[in-house]
Amino acid sequence: MSVGETTNLKDRFAAYMGEEPLTPTRVKTEVLCGLTVALALVPEAVAFAFVAHVHPLVGLYAAFIVGLITALSGGRPGMISGATGALAVVMVSLVVQHGVEYLFATVVLMGILQLLAGVFHLGKFIRMVPRPVMLGFVNGLAIVIFLAQLSQFKVEGPDGVQQWLTGVPLMVMLGLVLLTMLLIYLVPKFTSAVPAPLVAILAVSLLVIFFQLDTRTVGDLAEIGAGLPSFHLPSVPLNFETLKIIIPYSLILAAIGLIESLLTLNLVNDKLETRGGASKECVAQGAANVVSGFFSSMGGCAMIGQTMINVSSGGRTRLSGLAAALFLLSFILFASGLIEQIPLAALVGVMFMVVIGTFAWDTFQMLPKIPWTDAFVLILVSLVTVVTDLAIAVVVGVIVSALVFAWESAKHIQVRDCIQEGTGAKVYHVTGQLFFSSSAEFQDAFDTQNDPDQVIIDFKNARVWDHSALEAIEALAARYDGYGKRLVLRHLSRDCQMLLERSGMLIVDKDSDDPVYGLGVDYASKYGNGGH
Repeated sequence: MSVGETTNLKDRFAAYMGEEPLTPTRVKTEVLCGLTVALALVPEAVAFAFVAHVHPLVGLYAAFIVGLITALSGGRPGMISGATGALAVVMVSLVVQHGVEYLFATVVLMGILQLLAGVFHLGKFIRMVPRPVMLGFVNGLAIVIFLAQLSQFKVEGPDGVQQWLTGVPLMVMLGLVLLTMLLIYLVPKFTSAVPAPLVAILAVSLLVIFFQLDTRTVGDLAEIGAGLPSFHLPSVPLNFETLKIIIPYSLILAAIGLIESLLTLNLVNDKLETRGGASKECVAQGAANVVSGFFSSMGGCAMIGQTMINVSSGGRTRLSGLAAALFLLSFILFASGLIEQIPLAALVGVMFMVVIGTFAWDTFQMLPKIPWTDAFVLILVSLVTVVTDLAIAVVVGVIVSALVFAWESAKHIQVRDCIQEGTGAKVYHVTGQLFFSSSAEFQDAFDTQNDPDQVIIDFKNARVWDHSALEAIEALAARYDGYGKRLVLRHLSRDCQMLLERSGMLIVDKDSDDPVYGLGVDYASKYGNGGH
């Protein structure tokens, strides 16, 4: 291999790994970031497994498999994926009603759907998420992460009911959480050689072990020691009844997983001011979930909390995600005893700092300055995220934003009229967007009964968008035709000309300066040639 080929391979590998070159210092930072993320992954994966009513190892294996594959092939270096609560809350009813084997089959189909979304480049539609929806999503997510940590302040009482900590146990827990947060805040002021969350976790863990403080640890959640995940075909009947059960869950899980992953990708893009590949991320998530389902795990998607830990600690390349997955596997295989001694308070403190770093605090200053409709969408998405889940919140936000946009756009259509010298014809000049929302206002602007016998409508400064707009023009033509008057249309696109001429009730003037644009639907393929 020549020197030039070697250099080219190095450049390609560097581009694949991420934006930062893999110097010894960078490698050290990435590995330590991966270790920090892995420590934070353990209680999250266990907790989400409990939510889904499956064994903790089902969640831990998912965090390893999904994290490993997406780290190697995802569209955004530095992102962390694994088992998530957004998916777990959907899975629970499937597991309770049909059993865990149906979950594994569902995860495989979920992955196939996500692969197809990537192959057909459906990830690009994440661009349709407006900024207020994105801010509402981020703020709602920060609140969800915060509320999720409160469960660590509860213990099971004698009657089996979860009860809040009180007295000394509560004081110890709060003290350790605050100490963790303080260390994460102070360590970067002295050194950046080691990620602050890792220093805080180790320091608080040593403090608890040395002074034998009575506080809950990872081992109180579950024993995490086990062997390697093994290949397993889901034990479900291969028939139509099985598909009827798993298809609805697969569709919902695939949508939630992709929405959360792509929004996480956008969030990291904004934070690091770089770009990631949406379609590539869809393919990676799909491949990860297909493999996950065949290895007895619950699948997953991007984890915004762990991603923020990684990015905030300095993780910029695929190495940090790869290291996190491998560290997590090593915990399961070799170091479960040590990991089970980590106090939950330390991990809660880390997640509280993630909440502080994730929440867009400038929202409070922004709300009085932005349009009230944007403020409403932002608050609505935040509330829906907390009450339901992330996917529903984003869909609701996009729909409301679209309706608000349509309503506001409808207000800006203007129709001015004048009498043409020499002919006496009345000319209407239309300005704005003519579509379903503005079509009624458009029709009301014409005085069909009192207009002269010849009327001209000029669309030079307007754009006709959809079928509702065409119907509005045809309805207007029918009104003029009923009064025996001649209607002429000018400066319409060729699509509109072709379709409106079919009605026979109006005349379309054709000129060299007619605009060229397609309609919002494929009329050309429906009615014949002429589309653009």
